[in-house]
Amino acid sequence: MTILGLDTATPSTAVALLVSDGALHEARDDVAGGGRGAHAERVLPLAASLLERAALAWSDVDVIAVGVGPGGYTGLRIGIATARGLALSLQRDLVGIGTLRALAEPVLGATALTILDARRAELFVAAYADDVEVLAPCVISSLELTRVAAAVGAESLLAIGDGALAQRVALEAAGVAVADERSPLHCVSAGATCRLAASAAQRGAASAAPVYLRLPDAELALRASS
Repeated sequence: MTILGLDTATPSTAVALLVSDGALHEARDDVAGGGRGAHAERVLPLAASLLERAALAWSDVDVIAVGVGPGGYTGLRIGIATARGLALSLQRDLVGIGTLRALAEPVLGATALTILDARRAELFVAAYADDVEVLAPCVISSLELTRVAAAVGAESLLAIGDGALAQRVALEAAGVAVADERSPLHCVSAGATCRLAASAAQRGAASAAPVYLRLPDAELALRASS
């Protein structure tokens, strides 16, 4: 089974191709801190480059997997719409994978406290011990982070994600380990999205519903002005 995975929930555009023989090809377009991703311009060219690298055609893809968030509103819409369009045009299965779950997937032997910058002084947070969800995805203020981390209550807790890097001082002061700043664990891997999709029980459009957790900036502004 060949799986094409996409994640555009963060400013980075992450794409991976897990080939039926087990080979994994990955490509990403990372954005400097505070910048906004060029998801619409990059996601399909990156996918096409991976197919070319693997000497495969679009018709060789069996499953389309996509990160469903939480994350940036516009980025999520682009990634999910792209994945749905590919699944429809290729007549292939579509699988939605939680972005925070994918972030945690490479962590072994510890409980992963996954933290993504949600802007507005807020964070998207979840925790996973291997395949077990210890803390469901939620949005919190940065001031609540250490309380939430303590509530997870794991003996071995490793904080990862761009939000963990931004909150390193507070987390380490509270006794929570943060992965080295150069660690790839801080980046959402579309390869993890592919691996999780390979064993996912739920497939189809319903599985790829976006997880926003809060209203977009535009709607908040509209409500504030009315």
